[in-house]
Amino acid sequence: MEALLCRKLGDPTIPVDDSENSPLTLSKAHPIPQLNSPTAVRVRVKATSLNFANYLQILGKYQEKPPLPFIPGSDYSGTVESVGSNVTKFRIGDPVCSFAGLGSFAQFIVADETELIRVPDGCDMIAVGALPVAYGTSHVALLHRAQLRAGQVLLVLGAAGGVGVSAVQIGKICGAIVIAVARGEEKVKFLKSLGVDHVVDSSTGNITDSIKGFLKARKLKGVDVLYDPVGGKLTKESMKLLNWGANILIIGFASGEIPVVPANIALVKNWTVHGLYWGSYKIHRPAVLEDSLKELLSWVARGLITINISHTFSPPEANLAFAALKDRKAIGKVMIAFDDHKAASSKL
Repeated sequence: MEALLCRKLGDPTIPVDDSENSPLTLSKAHPIPQLNSPTAVRVRVKATSLNFANYLQILGKYQEKPPLPFIPGSDYSGTVESVGSNVTKFRIGDPVCSFAGLGSFAQFIVADETELIRVPDGCDMIAVGALPVAYGTSHVALLHRAQLRAGQVLLVLGAAGGVGVSAVQIGKICGAIVIAVARGEEKVKFLKSLGVDHVVDSSTGNITDSIKGFLKARKLKGVDVLYDPVGGKLTKESMKLLNWGANILIIGFASGEIPVVPANIALVKNWTVHGLYWGSYKIHRPAVLEDSLKELLSWVARGLITINISHTFSPPEANLAFAALKDRKAIGKVMIAFDDHKAASSKL
């Protein structure tokens, strides 16, 4: 099967197999993973999404450091290609999606049936491959942790990125007043098309002044929920806008700078700071993830959310995919899609 292997740590924007400096190599004859238990399911991957964690992992800067070589990847969509003897939930040909710690940058992946979610009929399978991590992160953060309610003010930083767009859409579904911060005219225009109540172009003006002006015009006291995948100076400025009793959702640090939340102000203003490592829910609270993904898929099937795919690349173009992610050129999600190939045997 085809698989993207990380053979050494380094910059994944270097062309695949281009030189000794490239951390990624495309194997066209990698062993197909075998069913490892009676409840195992082998999935033929249709599409897998890129997340910032994948980029950091190949650089060697992520908190989880697998031994080399490894197949990177996290969330994916595909069809059931083979099932174990005790599998009861799925049949060959069923459309599914899921999340793995590693391994989705390949034509096939094996998962236990309890880890897979059936995709409703009619859903775009490439788009669904972007659902679990980005939309799952925002769904758990906003509904399970911050318990976002209708009428509350939600401020989303990095709002045109993968998790940012998902937070904006989920915020609107919840009935929140959504303020979005992004960089560039194209991203601002896109966010307005999603029905965002106020969009700030971080490249053209003072962010806090713009948001304060909007809040004053709407007779709102401040921000109730801060959704922050960016970090750095933007976090510090955004904290000036928070209401008493606000929720701060720490999603990531795309800026490369880890912010400091002043504990004395958090105490006085009764803020709640939530660190959210979505992937760890798979270990500690798997039922939360399952319920979250099922609701998200129902929203997709009903047209309540639309997963915006900014770029789709083939496996040999993985470096271009990572460049789009790194350079923040994407509006929404960046995907790697696998062409159909001859299926492996569906028999045990």
